[in-house]
Amino acid sequence: MPSSAAINGGSSPVKAHGLITALGVGQICSWGSLYYSFPLIAEAMGAELGWSKPDLYGAATLGLVLAALAAYPVGVAVDRGHGRWVMGLSSLLAAVLLLLWSQVTSLVAFYVLVAGIGALQAATLYEPAFAVIARRMGASQSRSGITALTLWGGFASTAFIPLVQWLLNEWGWREALIALAAVNGIICTGAYLIFIQPTRDAQPEGDIDPGHQRQQSKDAVQAALKRPVFWALLLSLTAYAAMFSAFTFHMYPLLLERGLDTASVVQAIALIGPAQVAGRIVVSMFAARASMRMVGTAVVTVFPLAFGALAFLNLDFLTVAAICVTYGAANGIFTIVRGMVVPEMLSRHAYGAINGLLTVPMTFARAAAPLGAAALWGLSSSYASVLAAILAVAFVLATAFWFAAWLSRPTLELAHD
Repeated sequence: MPSSAAINGGSSPVKAHGLITALGVGQICSWGSLYYSFPLIAEAMGAELGWSKPDLYGAATLGLVLAALAAYPVGVAVDRGHGRWVMGLSSLLAAVLLLLWSQVTSLVAFYVLVAGIGALQAATLYEPAFAVIARRMGASQSRSGITALTLWGGFASTAFIPLVQWLLNEWGWREALIALAAVNGIICTGAYLIFIQPTRDAQPEGDIDPGHQRQQSKDAVQAALKRPVFWALLLSLTAYAAMFSAFTFHMYPLLLERGLDTASVVQAIALIGPAQVAGRIVVSMFAARASMRMVGTAVVTVFPLAFGALAFLNLDFLTVAAICVTYGAANGIFTIVRGMVVPEMLSRHAYGAINGLLTVPMTFARAAAPLGAAALWGLSSSYASVLAAILAVAFVLATAFWFAAWLSRPTLELAHD
């Protein structure tokens, strides 16, 4: 039986090269400007305006709560062929909000704008981009495209953390936000509007009536919700999102508190991006045919080990750099796993909708984790308790994924029917 990517003009990985390159450049800029830049700008804003960490991170939390609410409808919209407008217009709106953020003087305005930017992450970051690739190539054929996209995205922190720090040092946080607005308005908006072309998407086999496709998608979602593996994956991915978000938003001040100077912290954090890319390259070269279930089972073990080392070892630059490289490589590989668990462990149908359902609690966790970490820090003015909490969540992530892998093993073939 031919693959869905081969039917009615569906794109092979080679034919999707232009789309993947454009999405890759867009993801570097979207992640870098909308996500990785926040902790650095928040630190500068807090120092100038006298706002506390809970004040600052509360806005980010509200934005991510809104992103969680938007995740499922965004996935459905991309499934129905609207990815071009969803991603392109969302990037344009993000540019406007970043520009307005550069002018804020009140906490209320800051909350409104940052909440809006957070909500737009549901329409501009990996999940909608993965769904766009799944539509172009066919869900079962999308592994190479998703892997390639994550290779691009791995450079986001490497490119933007030093860039934003330089902008802060040379110009200030307001001017830095104006520059990030230009990145979204020009690069991201252009990449998504020009290169996402729904007319080139792979077509499903058999009946392609839109009503039939919508019913098939609903059936696939209902079937996924009845499977225990869905809920085990949901717990694992939610724990991953909480761990990732808490560490990403607090690693800069956390490492400063542990005694590293600003330059060393920026250098160590900048290693995470290349390590993510290196991990993904290793998987593509040496585990290209391995199931994501097995790859994920191995890589989730790294997270508790990395955070245990960060919590209990004496830290100098070389130790922190090694931890950042290890964490980055594991995170890079797990991003591929996260993008492929739906077609490999659940269903080849309704990728955007099912992935959107998994993303809802993930985004709530991403929202709550930075604020929760800030609150923990506020109780003792120390990051020791924050590291302990992150370590505990990393154990939940690993245990839940191991359980999901065990559940999916005997029914793996059924998951692909």
